[in-house]
Amino acid sequence: MTDEIHADEPPDSRRKGKRRDRRTIGPVPNLEEHVKSDWWRGIFNRLYLKTDGDVVDDPRITEREIDRIARVLHLQPDEKILDLCCGQGRHTLELVRRGYNAEGLDQSHYLIQRARATAKKEGLPARFREGDARRLPYRTDTYDVVLVLGNSFGYFDSVEEDLRVLTELRRILKPWGRVLLDVADGEYLKEHFQARSWEWIDDAMFVCRERSLSLDEQRLISREVITDVEKGVVADQFYAERLYTPEALRRLLEKAGFSGIAFHEIATESQRNQDLGMMERRHIVTAVVRKEWSPVKARGRERAKHVAVMLGDPARPDALKPSCTFDDDDFYTIDQMKAALRELEGYRFTFLCKHDTLIQDLPKLKGKVDYVFNLCDEGFDNDPRKELHVPALLEIFEIPYTGSGPQSLAFCYDKSLVRGVAKEMGIPVPDACFITPGDRTYDVGMKLPAIVKPNAGDSSFGITQKSIAHTIEELSDVISTLRTTLGYDRSLLVEEFLPGKDISVGIIGNPSGYCTVLPIIEEDYSALPPELPRICGYEAKWLPDSPYWKIVSRPADLPEETEKMIVQCCLALFKRLECRDYCRFDWRLDEHGNPKLLEVNPNPGWCWDGHLAKMAKYAGLTYAEMLGRILKAAEDRFGMEPETGGRETGKEPLPFDLSRQTA
Repeated sequence: MTDEIHADEPPDSRRKGKRRDRRTIGPVPNLEEHVKSDWWRGIFNRLYLKTDGDVVDDPRITEREIDRIARVLHLQPDEKILDLCCGQGRHTLELVRRGYNAEGLDQSHYLIQRARATAKKEGLPARFREGDARRLPYRTDTYDVVLVLGNSFGYFDSVEEDLRVLTELRRILKPWGRVLLDVADGEYLKEHFQARSWEWIDDAMFVCRERSLSLDEQRLISREVITDVEKGVVADQFYAERLYTPEALRRLLEKAGFSGIAFHEIATESQRNQDLGMMERRHIVTAVVRKEWSPVKARGRERAKHVAVMLGDPARPDALKPSCTFDDDDFYTIDQMKAALRELEGYRFTFLCKHDTLIQDLPKLKGKVDYVFNLCDEGFDNDPRKELHVPALLEIFEIPYTGSGPQSLAFCYDKSLVRGVAKEMGIPVPDACFITPGDRTYDVGMKLPAIVKPNAGDSSFGITQKSIAHTIEELSDVISTLRTTLGYDRSLLVEEFLPGKDISVGIIGNPSGYCTVLPIIEEDYSALPPELPRICGYEAKWLPDSPYWKIVSRPADLPEETEKMIVQCCLALFKRLECRDYCRFDWRLDEHGNPKLLEVNPNPGWCWDGHLAKMAKYAGLTYAEMLGRILKAAEDRFGMEPETGGRETGKEPLPFDLSRQTA
């Protein structure tokens, strides 16, 4: 609403360096002449909590504002939030009460002390600092979210200083970080401000206000005369706030490097509901920062491991993605991975994604990097059939790398081949029929329903709700449709559709060394409409508007003997198929609860919200720790000695059932 300051006396009231003992300067013809450039330094005090308390010191209003902010920003518990210009910390404290990781900063010593006292009284782990919004005392790429609430933007004399604030916000935000500004509707207030008003703020005190536009009509100048019925005038203070239109604010945010700018309405609440001033009409403005991570110097005196991270090529088409190209979700996923790697001490990372020059670039890495972290599950040139080409190139150039080798990727890319290996080992698999590209007639020889899927494929491409056939006629239609979609040169697998639990098993490590089986997860299909088949296919992974997007993964509820049998089979397959460092296995139970292997993924999705990360989370591992354990597994396999300059990642035991670990 407002900020407050005790006005200095005009020049004619000073005599030999002394102030006249007067609390008001009386009538003034021009309000703007009495506004100091740093009026905001002294105005936020105990009187501020009285004059504006109906809006800024009402717990119920604060709760409702946080409800709305959490919805608009989709706040997550593990995100780091800065409440800038936090005042007495009402929003920061409410966020911390709800389990969010929030801290506050404000220039007012009085209000920060109030915030700290409240946090101490309630036993809340909230942090508060004093500081200037134009020079923030935080490292680059620190926060996921910055909030500027309570109409706290636009106090400075110039637009350039407001721009400096936004530039600082961009600096301290992580890539894909979000900012939310709660600002006055300058367009409305310019036409509807109250030139004079007065209101009672409690039983013994009232405030009279005068307002006018600045000479350039870009700021609203306000004066408050606060009077106590017994003590008389207790404060006469002037302040000014810039009147931003939505378009001007959009331009300023864009100039500071923000994008995805959106405006949301917010209603101002007040128990007194009298003169709401600058809070009468407000906007919530949200924006996103898209930028690269800033370089980080390796910590510690010893040499950090230099790891090159191999990725798909964002500049090239990708036929498996819905838009056939990398979109914002893909870039966000990459930035989440980069953020997680930055948390690992003792490393520095280089990122490789230009496939056009990859063959020329790889030889230059030899001797300059310790090894390659192969996260290129898209395949060379974003061709999934060339997934094995990336490790093959690394082997040609004799560069160590994480993950499975080309032979293992070739084995596991062929689902029918994996089935044959599993059957040879006595591991149960569903009944199935292999259909070659030239087959026009086929005898599936199994009971229906059945699911039709590409025999070789990735990312559940080609597997949708229409892949299930309940009759021979439906089966023929599904096969015909899939061939039309994928091409007639692709082999297909017709497999009995198992109605039981859909489960996944993750392994990090190697059978010859430290090997960890992560907690098994199962898919929860309870949110799906009953008419839809229970499968976790392409729609669940790529189409946010699909009902399948509502599928969630949770710890599997399995009989002990069933779980033990599945784990033993996964470990045996891990070794037999020459998987390395990490792997995921997909199983499904039949109508009697018997598990059957569906497929093996030796280069599973590494993304922050993927199945492997979900399993790691249930093991008590953060996303960064999961990636660190994969690196450690590869380093153990290479026989690398741990560097003493940084923390050894992934050496600590996992906080869950040790029976799932094998050495």
